[in-house]
Amino acid sequence: MSDGHSYPSDVGFSPAVKAIQTRKGSRATYAEVEVHGGWRSEIDENLAGFLSEVNSFYLATASADGQPYIQHRGGPKGFIKVLDKHTIAFADYSGNRQFITQGNLSENAKAYIFVMDYAHRRRVKLWGEANVVEDDPALTRALMPQGYRARPEQVILFKVAAWDTNCPQHIPQKFDAADVAAALASRDQRIAELEAELAALKGQPAPAAPAQA
Repeated sequence: MSDGHSYPSDVGFSPAVKAIQTRKGSRATYAEVEVHGGWRSEIDENLAGFLSEVNSFYLATASADGQPYIQHRGGPKGFIKVLDKHTIAFADYSGNRQFITQGNLSENAKAYIFVMDYAHRRRVKLWGEANVVEDDPALTRALMPQGYRARPEQVILFKVAAWDTNCPQHIPQKFDAADVAAALASRDQRIAELEAELAALKGQPAPAAPAQA
């Protein structure tokens, strides 16, 4: 591993973290995980597929003196693009123009992405380095989701050093409003079809279809 790391998880498990793991009794367990693969350092098909369905995540950066900052990033499913086994990218839309994330990355490239999938009660964590690309219109156009009403200001490239998933413990199950609406519409359509079939069997006029919202 680069940067003096023996395992991908060393990006998160610093000497100070390992010391606390030792004191609290979990170091042996994580050492066993490290030896048998542990965290991954390349984007595989499972992670790529997961990211293709993401419409929201959090990007963490820090200033040169270590002051952390977390910013939400969102867009239609597929707005995160996998460029290769180590790189993801997305168009960065114009927002409140505070530029804290960009300022942090200009002096400290280390970054972290946290993705929460409430519907399936899973979370994915990615450690790496990020940089802002402001002067590549072709790349910006390629990453901009078709038909999405936002103004792309730049591109953020994220080089993945390590990634891992967490257990579903304590994650409340929630669903996107659009997914719930689609499920209800499908249910209502099926009910209407069954009612029509039942009416036909009884020789009665089919009931009126439910009004669409």
